[in-house]
Amino acid sequence: MAVEEKTRRVTKRRVRTRANLLDAAFDVFAAKGFGRVSIEEVCEAAGYSRGAFYSNFGSLDELFFALYRQRADLIAEQVSGALALGGPDLDVPAAVDRVTEVLLLDRDWLLVKTDFLVHAARAPDVAQTLLEHRTRLRRAVAERLARARGHTELPAVLGDIDGAAHAVVAAYDGVTTQLLLDKDVEHARAWLGQLLTALLTDGSHHPA
Repeated sequence: MAVEEKTRRVTKRRVRTRANLLDAAFDVFAAKGFGRVSIEEVCEAAGYSRGAFYSNFGSLDELFFALYRQRADLIAEQVSGALALGGPDLDVPAAVDRVTEVLLLDRDWLLVKTDFLVHAARAPDVAQTLLEHRTRLRRAVAERLARARGHTELPAVLGDIDGAAHAVVAAYDGVTTQLLLDKDVEHARAWLGQLLTALLTDGSHHPA
């Protein structure tokens, strides 16, 4: 029993160490950029030794990929949660407000994601991880639009639900690129809200 208890304590400590390393790495990568960060800097930021690092990650690349997957999964879950609210009738402006609040608050995430995008563009095997994340985001949007079918009409120009989901992610890409340059989160949120609302509503229809 004593051995089992010790094993549980070691496991919990290892999980906590890994989480702390990922959190510290996120801050360091966001501040300096992937390719400009050393293992020592991550360890110093987390308050651990190189030994603690290597007991959890084989390389800085491995940590970076783990960090990206962790944050990407969180964002996908947040978007899904924001879109899940409400009944079958999709209140587009309200849903857009919830999604833009989730997507645009964290500029540090955009910096890390952009680093990962550039890295993935030169490495097809790495690109698959990014493509999977984008697919999860599109799926979350498409599933919500599918639940609203019959209650909320989408503009015909978007084609089908999958086309609408692609348009939403493309709009997000464009607005967040500008956000990285001008750092104006409030303007970016407002602009994305207007753009998505225009995309997802029929301009010829006006409520009574």
